[in-house]
Amino acid sequence: MRIGLPKEIKTLEHRVGLTPESVLELVRLGHEVVVQTGAGEGIDFTDDQYVAAGAQIVPTAEAAFEADLIIKVKEPQLHECALLSRGQTLFTYLHLAADKPQAEALMKSGAYAIAYETVTDDAGGLPLLKPMSEVAGRMAVQVGANCLQKSNGGRGMLLGGVPGVGAAEVIIIGGGTSGFNAAQMAVGLHAHVTIFDRSIDRLQELDALFKNEVQTVYSTTGAIADAVKTADLVIGAVLVPGAAAPKLVSREMLSTMKKGAVLVDIAIDQGGCFETSKPTTHDNPSYVVDDIVHYCVANMPGAVPRTSTYALSNRTLPYVIQLAGLGTKTALERNVHLRHGLNVADGHITHNAVAEALSLPYRDAREFI
Repeated sequence: MRIGLPKEIKTLEHRVGLTPESVLELVRLGHEVVVQTGAGEGIDFTDDQYVAAGAQIVPTAEAAFEADLIIKVKEPQLHECALLSRGQTLFTYLHLAADKPQAEALMKSGAYAIAYETVTDDAGGLPLLKPMSEVAGRMAVQVGANCLQKSNGGRGMLLGGVPGVGAAEVIIIGGGTSGFNAAQMAVGLHAHVTIFDRSIDRLQELDALFKNEVQTVYSTTGAIADAVKTADLVIGAVLVPGAAAPKLVSREMLSTMKKGAVLVDIAIDQGGCFETSKPTTHDNPSYVVDDIVHYCVANMPGAVPRTSTYALSNRTLPYVIQLAGLGTKTALERNVHLRHGLNVADGHITHNAVAEALSLPYRDAREFI
């Protein structure tokens, strides 16, 4: 199969869909890989490295998008969607529940679009979302601590305090992969940490993992409203697979918070879990509403692109091998977990949560394989 690797074009996005090592694996299996020139230059993957791995370098995104299977990291921009056509497959993060124009553009293309974030595994997890959730969770504490600095609009607090001076209060809404990793970092910096979740089983797991280092609280609107009043840093880490994130911190709640407190919205790719959230970029990552600093970068792991690229490519490569070796329809037929990743096929939405979020008709993915 001919596999295309275009350069990412979102603001300050330097990740790339395949490492040279992954390309070598695909070429050894008999596949042809075309790489847009400069695709990996942001993390020191040179064209020569891709050529040494057996890839062909092409001069434009248009040439890379002529392949049968397109591998990306971030969702395609509208002009990239226009490069797709029936018979092609796109494999990348999509986050369609918060992006109706992209969904409609992919439907118009007729291509198959498989979303990393809705591929499942035997344990009910999201294996291709997990590595970037790990990165985003750990980064959330770093960027939150930075935003708390007075020079960045924050309260002027050191997250872990010092002897004789209290540590910051960190509230983490969501105890999944992102929330757990955020808690690890915050605990390591000696902050006071509280995790909210709606699963009692997950709260029990977190209690056992962290012992007495964190508090766990069952998540309700009232409990969150009370907690944000005393919080210095609130991290939104909720996830409903494929669907838009619920709005858990309202505009009204901001008026009860400390001046200079910080909100970090990891869920912004799915529309955000704070009512006042709006997507930002790495070159202008934060803004202030009602004296509360908001950090809502939609591609947080892009700030550490080398780590993120290897973490993601290690997870996606087995699925790329399946798609390339069997063909898209056969791979989707044989692997139900990969089939759960199919969001768009032949002009139709094939993930129920996406269809509900966008008020678009839903078709079962099995109709298209």
